[in-house]
Amino acid sequence: MFSSSCPLLSLSGQRPTSLGLKKNQLTPCPNTPNCVCSQDPDPGHQIDPLTFEGAPKDAFTKLKTILADTGNAEIIQETRNYIYAEFTSGLLGFVDDVEFYLDSREKVIQVRSASRLGKSDLGANKSRVKSIQKKLKKA
Repeated sequence: MFSSSCPLLSLSGQRPTSLGLKKNQLTPCPNTPNCVCSQDPDPGHQIDPLTFEGAPKDAFTKLKTILADTGNAEIIQETRNYIYAEFTSGLLGFVDDVEFYLDSREKVIQVRSASRLGKSDLGANKSRVKSIQKKLKKA
């Protein structure tokens, strides 16, 4: 038996240096189908931002709790309006880089989720974002 925190293999790749907020924008997706981003102008990579009820600060706190409860996510960087987390798959140790930007003005959380290696993710990044959205609505 294996744990999601201890993959059988490690295919993590190198941590990207191009991530982070630039003028309140997340980095657009590369030209591969293994990325979704709520701020990407390309319809093939587009996903809705996370929505929430209540105060933006409370929603961001709920998001951090969701990430902590996920089990395969590790927050790497955090500010008052930005989170960068790595999600590691259980079997092979693939790492996905996931970013969240709390846009208090628009009252949404912009999101970017991208596989670090390979071309296809079999819809994993899109599924992850939709799952987080459902949990945020329930929280």
